[in-house]
Amino acid sequence: MAFSRAAFLFSGVVAAAASACDRTPTERPDKMVNLATVQSGPQLQAQELEGAIARQPQNASLYARRASFRLAAGQLGAALEDINRAIDLDDEEGEFYFIKARTLRGQNRLAAALEAAETAAQRGFSSPELNLLVGEANLASRHYEAALEQLDRTLRQEPDHAAALFYKGLAYAAVADTVQALDYLRASLAREPHQPEILHQLAFLNNAYRQPAAAALYSARGLRVAPRYAPLWYDHGRQFELQSLPDSAHRCYSRAIQFDTTFYRADYRLALAAYRHHQYAAVVPHLQRALRRAPRLQDARQMLAESYEGLGQHAEALAQYRLLVAENPGNRHWTYKVWKVRGQAQRQQNDTFGIEAQPSDASILQE
Repeated sequence: MAFSRAAFLFSGVVAAAASACDRTPTERPDKMVNLATVQSGPQLQAQELEGAIARQPQNASLYARRASFRLAAGQLGAALEDINRAIDLDDEEGEFYFIKARTLRGQNRLAAALEAAETAAQRGFSSPELNLLVGEANLASRHYEAALEQLDRTLRQEPDHAAALFYKGLAYAAVADTVQALDYLRASLAREPHQPEILHQLAFLNNAYRQPAAAALYSARGLRVAPRYAPLWYDHGRQFELQSLPDSAHRCYSRAIQFDTTFYRADYRLALAAYRHHQYAAVVPHLQRALRRAPRLQDARQMLAESYEGLGQHAEALAQYRLLVAENPGNRHWTYKVWKVRGQAQRQQNDTFGIEAQPSDASILQE
């Protein structure tokens, strides 16, 4: 079966489970990865319904059909308007609430999606896809037991449901049951052998648990299927890094960023390598991008502050050290760094404008 638009949301779910074994910081599972290229078909089908709706404005089913087409075309706002209109006209049709739940899930409105799904069930709608949606939304909400219960229901109805197997693997990864996670991900891959996201998750998980040789098999296989898929380039780079091949890792991380400039893990790894070699000019742009996507990346703000300081950009360093003080109240080291770098920034500014520097004991005491 084909995976839904919301099918692959969770690089962060595996990262959260593996954080104790891997230096890559965790991140919230809040980014939807849409692997399917939306064709014009659903959009055209939605447009073709407009005439029918104009002739039958009280026909709830027509609005629901158009909502489904708009959902398939990625027009989430318009789809929600249509399905709400359908429900206004007929609030007893369970399938309408299922369409609404799918639309809300597409908007990452998890609680509302689960509420609509519950109403769909109360109205008599039952399908493996409803259980899958509820399971996946609970997984995104980190309610793992509830997620597993719903995914088991899906699998009782359709034992070969690849997406349910995939999500069950992610759920077990999230609770650190690596053996079960790998088993279910491999079972999902057996049913969808050309799905890049399954290959990515298998590679990612093997890397996280320091099995780079196994990870390399999955990432290489995935790149043959999807040569422009950034997460797989990251995975391939990570297995090179774990095998002490930094130049190959650097090339892969760079390819990941080339194909997806928002893929901050690759930026972080490139910055980390540059920082270790005191290549501060290379560190800065990578960490600037990475911190925009994930402000709590482990040690990233410290590295950025120290890189600015190493480059003599004291005002920029001061701004980062002040953020570290705000994030770590009472930390004497970062308070000292603010005091020290502020003096350097003031002297640098005074030199720029030809102003003789004046000490400011009061400002120091106020820090």
